[in-house]
Formats: sequence, structure tokens, C-alpha cells
Amino acid sequence: GALYSRKFTIDGEQISLQVQDTPFVSLEDDTDSICCQEQINRSIYWADGFVFVFSITDYESFRLLRPLHQHIRRIHPNANIPLLLMANKGDLLRARQVSSKEGLQLASELGGTYCEVSARESCEGVHEAFQQLCQELSRSSSSCNGEKRRGLHLVRPKSPNMQDLKRRLKQALTSKGKSATAL
Repeated sequence: GALYSRKFTIDGEQISLQVQDTPFVSLEDDTDSICCQEQINRSIYWADGFVFVFSITDYESFRLLRPLHQHIRRIHPNANIPLLLMANKGDLLRARQVSSKEGLQLASELGGTYCEVSARESCEGVHEAFQQLCQELSRSSSSCNGEKRRGLHLVRPKSPNMQDLKRRLKQALTSKGKSATAL
């Protein structure tokens, strides 16, 4: 999975956002258990918040979210980590397999927020969703009195092409930002 980084300011505070793309997460055969690489577990360990992205046109991507959340809860049993469920492909309503009601219900069950976006049509919704999650993270970290949530620190995963990834993300954010907003 690729690691994307970006710095920006929310409510006067400098925020460093790192997004770890987590490919190759799947359900084990006919069970509701998650199968993922160790790198994914390391990413889950150091994360301060989670964005679960699924496609409204692919029920299997939605079905993966509950077991993934259970897997995260095993790694962080007592943590109150902000969670955002983001339904993508909102422009493909005719191919919809996951209803808004199902998305809202799962978000409520998992203790997160829910939004529907179309990354293809406008990056504005994606940007607003990440900004909302960052604001939530900022509020939760300030309520911790400056203490880090976890005692053990693992090295954050590095991408072999980090400079290229940073450049591509920055390009995407600035070029799309001119026509809409960022991300």
C-alpha cells in the first residue's frame, strides 16, 4: 500500500496527514475474518483515525467493513479512534448495490460518521470528509492533554517511492483544487 502525506492547517493548528492505502485486505474464504498483510497491521497500529472507503456499486467492498473494524478493535481494544465510512461512486446510482440506509446504519453501529461522494465528479466531498475527520482527530488529541494514545511506538511504514508519491498527491490536490477544492 502507498503512503500519502500532506500538511495543512485546521483551526489554526498545523496538521500532518498521512494516508496509508491498504490494498489486499480480504475476507478469508467463507468466514467473516480478515486476511491482510503484516504491513497493514502496522498501519492500523499507528493510525489515529480511519477512513473506510467502499463502492456503492460493489456490495463485497461494503461487506468487508464490519470484519475490518473488528480486526482494528482487536489491535486497539480500548481506543476511541475516529472513523469515517466513505461511500464512493455516488455518480453511479443505477448500479447501486449498497443503499444509503445500509451505510448510515453501519456507521452508527461502528461509532463513525458516514458520507457519500463521487471522487470522479468532484473531489470537494472527499476533501470535506477528510477535513471533518482531521477536525475530529484534533479535538480528540487535545482532550488527551497532550499524551500519546499508545505507549509502544512502531516505525511508520515507508513507501519505496515516497518522493514520487508526495509529488503526485500534491499535483492531484493542486490541479483539482483549481477546478473545485482539494483532494
